[in-house]
Parts: sequence; C-alpha cells; structure tokens
Amino acid sequence: QVQLVESGGGLVQAGGSLRLSCAASGRTFSNYAMGWFRQAPGKEREFVSAINWSSGNTYYRDSVKGRFTISRDHAKNTVGLQMNSLKPEDTGVYYCALNAANKGYDYWGQGTQVTVSS
Repeated sequence: QVQLVESGGGLVQAGGSLRLSCAASGRTFSNYAMGWFRQAPGKEREFVSAINWSSGNTYYRDSVKGRFTISRDHAKNTVGLQMNSLKPEDTGVYYCALNAANKGYDYWGQGTQVTVSS
C-alpha cells in the first residue's frame, strides 16, 4: 500500500503564498506521477498540477500557470506545491495523489485545507 500525507495548508490573504508538501511512503513503483487536486465547497474535485517522478515533466491547469510550481525531492520522497499570488478562488481542500504506471490516480492523501481571504 501507499501512504500519502499532506501538510502546509492554512489561511492566507489574497496575493499571499503557501507551500504544500506531500510525503509518500510504502509500496514503490518504477513509473509514476504525483499530482495535486483540489475541491472547493459544493464543487467537484479538479486537477491542479502533476509531475512525472522520473522525467520531471510538469503539468498545470490553466488557472494556476505562472503562479503555482510543483517540484519533487527524490531523497525525501516528497512532492511540493509552491503557490504564489493566491486568489480566493484557490480556496479548497488540496489532495495529493499518486498515479502508478499511468493507471490513474488510485492513491490519495487525506487532504489539507487552503483558505484564501479577499
């Protein structure tokens, strides 16, 4: 099994920054991607960003491009999400997830709350 634990959420004013971190442990895979998703109240969960663990290729939803940066740390087995210029519409529960061998995001963390006040 895989365990994913997020940290770093909180309350910040619009224009501020937060950094999320996700620590992965348990089963290992040779080919996988790590992603961040978020869910706002009353809305469906949506993709935010992802990174291919081996190549380092990154992907972002359009609304966060230029503001969010995803990164990985091989030694610590963590993935980070640096969020700058935050907007109230970035508010939500942010989840870390793992996609093993391109089979879909089957492993999820418990989520961390991000609240951006206007």
